Amino acid sequence: MTHTLVRDEAEIRALFTELEDGMRLRDPARIVARFAADAVTFTLAPPLRNTGLDARDPEALAGWMAGFAGPITVEHRDLVVAVSGDVAFVHGLARMAAVPVGYPEGFSLWMRITVGLRRCEGRWLVAHEHQSVPFYMDGSFLAATDLEP
Repeated sequence: MTHTLVRDEAEIRALFTELEDGMRLRDPARIVARFAADAVTFTLAPPLRNTGLDARDPEALAGWMAGFAGPITVEHRDLVVAVSGDVAFVHGLARMAAVPVGYPEGFSLWMRITVGLRRCEGRWLVAHEHQSVPFYMDGSFLAATDLEP
């Protein structure tokens, strides 16, 4: 692995740390700063797709965060990073834990993540992000939020 690829991978992994820190600190601006202007996201929360400004709206993210009491934690695991020039691809798992307002028991769930990045003006930015939770195919169609790696 060349020095450039090592540096690129370290910079890309730092974006995931920024997300973790931004969630823990409840800092929407820090989180959305990771996104390209034309980013497209497919998150667990509705709608089905967010694009451009909707994908990086700190006020909308702050509103979502207000629905939780206490910390919101995100942990990444098993991230695989592939870099080629000014484009990168990352996939792995993420655990989110939080306590929704009015639900003191809180929750913790693992999800699958896939992220596409572009180097824009020398900086890696998220161009595409996809989060998903599998569902049980036993006829219940319930989200499989009890799975752990």
